[in-house]
Amino acid sequence: MPKPLAYTARRLRAKAAKRGYLIEILLTYSGAFHGFLVKMSSDVLHMAVKLPHVEYIEEDSSIFAQSIPWNLQRILQNKHESGKYSLPNDGSKVGVYLLDTSVQVTHREIEDRVMVTDFNSVPEEDGVRVHRQASQCDSHGTHIAGVVSGRDSGVARGASVNSVQVLNCQGKGTVSGALAGLEYIQSSLMSQPIRPVIVLLPFVGGFSRTLNAACRKMVESDTVLIAAAGNYNDDACLYSPDSEPEVITIGAVNFADQPLSTGTTGTNVGHCVDVFALGDDIISASSDCSTCFTTKSGTSQAVAHVAGIAAVLLNLSPNSSSAELLQQLLHHSVRQIINPESLPLNHRLTTPNMVAALPDSTSTLIGEDLLCRSVWSERSAVKGLATTTARCRHGEEMLSCSSFSQNGARAGERVEERDGQKECVAVNGNGGHGVFAVARCCTGHKAQCQMLESPKRGEGTECPPDHQLTGCSSSSSSGDVSDSDLPLHGSRRACPAKRGEMSYASCCHTSSLECRLKEHGPTGLSEQVEVSCEDSWTLTGCQGLSRGAGVRGAFAFGNTCVVHTSGGDKGTAIATCCRHRPSHQPSDH
Repeated sequence: MPKPLAYTARRLRAKAAKRGYLIEILLTYSGAFHGFLVKMSSDVLHMAVKLPHVEYIEEDSSIFAQSIPWNLQRILQNKHESGKYSLPNDGSKVGVYLLDTSVQVTHREIEDRVMVTDFNSVPEEDGVRVHRQASQCDSHGTHIAGVVSGRDSGVARGASVNSVQVLNCQGKGTVSGALAGLEYIQSSLMSQPIRPVIVLLPFVGGFSRTLNAACRKMVESDTVLIAAAGNYNDDACLYSPDSEPEVITIGAVNFADQPLSTGTTGTNVGHCVDVFALGDDIISASSDCSTCFTTKSGTSQAVAHVAGIAAVLLNLSPNSSSAELLQQLLHHSVRQIINPESLPLNHRLTTPNMVAALPDSTSTLIGEDLLCRSVWSERSAVKGLATTTARCRHGEEMLSCSSFSQNGARAGERVEERDGQKECVAVNGNGGHGVFAVARCCTGHKAQCQMLESPKRGEGTECPPDHQLTGCSSSSSSGDVSDSDLPLHGSRRACPAKRGEMSYASCCHTSSLECRLKEHGPTGLSEQVEVSCEDSWTLTGCQGLSRGAGVRGAFAFGNTCVVHTSGGDKGTAIATCCRHRPSHQPSDH
């Protein structure tokens, strides 16, 4: 090592050690460039820059091959010519409010795309000595803004971003600060209405009833809120705002489309997650300099991807509600790509197996299309007749209700109404290990729907004339439910009931909707039977039939009805498939 380099290294070690710091010299350069690469605390920086022979200090940064970032290539549904990132639109009609750290607005990726608002509500940083370097304070917000709408790293490059600072230089905020930020946004939207608008929440805290309530109120006032699921390798329902059902909650997957896991941390999972998105080694703007880039990982990066995809979708259909937007996100997602074995056993059924992607450039999907999703409850207690409830979100209609039990002991399900909202209530059976309720929640139905129950036990439930039957349910007060007979879809549209059981029928009144049954019997020795609705038809109801008592329940995944049996019983899957009647086809009412 040349003498000036060796002298400087010794002096730096000595000065740092005197103040209780250790440094590590990783590389020395003595050719065209004289210097060394050193790993040290930022607290040592002011001492290092004053040493003899030191002209300047530069933080190490990343360099990248010049191609489309892998994550942007991955979310394209149809692959374009190499080197091009082509979208149906750039999201230019959409405004995004980003609640995060401060943002370096002079970065070449987001210059003229981000407006810093006059709002700031952050706590003091922890620790006695905190270096408030701009590059550190802007780090998280700059990266997220770049993923949303960056010039080269962004998903929706025309979307405008409004920075609302609620996190400090350490990436820490408070619930009260987040509430104030939401209040600021709501006030801004009242004085200067913007539509469509997305509120992006790339942060997570412990469960907060107050924060959830504020988010719910904003969604009910026609604002889309999209939140990170969190990086705690835990149940997302334990945290806020991701536990709020009205918020669109995003988990993270890695390059292999599997749940993101880094050491002891990893994406949160469970039924409070709506969809996953790419969140591993995502290239975006670095706040180290105006042309620097870096990679970061986490559910914050995943939710930024979905905010960009949502901007593209809202640009196509600007009047879509939050519920309709979620249905569109799920419709365009890649399904059944996550290995269930990579998920915790107690969350495998309820965690959505979908990774968000951009719409195909040929897609004609709009908010008025009939789209449905399955909403799972948490598992009930194991005591007999214990209940659990699944609900649809604001703007969705529940078109059917089913239940599922791992050991098959269930007392069925029923639909109740509370505070003007339908609830799918599943009942645990005798000797049950807990039961799940599964609500089929839909948008674009263009119908007036009601849930009817049988006049007394053992009698079926029939829809009124000029109504379509979208799903059947049944329940038993004895603690065990048997399979109902096949629903009727002819001149009479009805849900039969076995002796001692109540039946429930979801009936929708509209001249534009038509529904029909599709069934599929067992094949081989498999305990799982599936049946799917054809293209242009949407699955609204799912039931299972069996010659024995071994049906563990039925649930819908995507456009497929899935029925599980046990004990060697042979099951049949019954799907209720509906669609908007083609304009040239007369009604059969």
